[in-house]
Amino acid sequence: MAVSSSLRAAAAVSTLLTLAAGCTSAPDFTPKPKGYNRIDLPPHAYQQLAPGRPYTFEYSRYAKILRDSSYLAQPNWINVYYPQLKANVQITYADLKGRPQLYTKLLEDARKLTSKHEIKATAIDETTLKTPHGMRVAVFELQGEVPSQFQFYTTDSTRHFFRGALYFRTATANDSLAPVIEYVKQDVVRLLNTLQYK
Repeated sequence: MAVSSSLRAAAAVSTLLTLAAGCTSAPDFTPKPKGYNRIDLPPHAYQQLAPGRPYTFEYSRYAKILRDSSYLAQPNWINVYYPQLKANVQITYADLKGRPQLYTKLLEDARKLTSKHEIKATAIDETTLKTPHGMRVAVFELQGEVPSQFQFYTTDSTRHFFRGALYFRTATANDSLAPVIEYVKQDVVRLLNTLQYK
């Protein structure tokens, strides 16, 4: 009987201590505002594309030129890849000489590839950029949670068709990537302004 009452007393003391510990005032908690990872972007610096292709341009010193390894890739398709930013500008090129029907098909394909993003895009802004070398470039800026935020194409309609699209190899939301998107877009504008055919 004595053992039973001492167990009860111990249980009662334990319960009182637990309740007393729970009654202490909790520290004030203030939720932190939503924030984004800090992204340190290097100053823009450029280099000339190595010879060997029917086009040339300047691209970022922080990017690498990689051959397009997709099964559809043509010989002069490349990727301007930013390893630290996980950004990729896919470049495709076609020689139209002697193939006038290809111009119409590539023009339609470029428009279709951009319009595929209409489902997720909140806006698609199309502008025309005129380069120092006299080229006209159709530029598409896509807003919203789209896989490609910036696309472009330029053609002389008789010999060259040059197209590109910016992609990120990350699941990060586009609003978090906004500074990086703007940074790479500046590099793409430099690429287009220095683009020349051989």
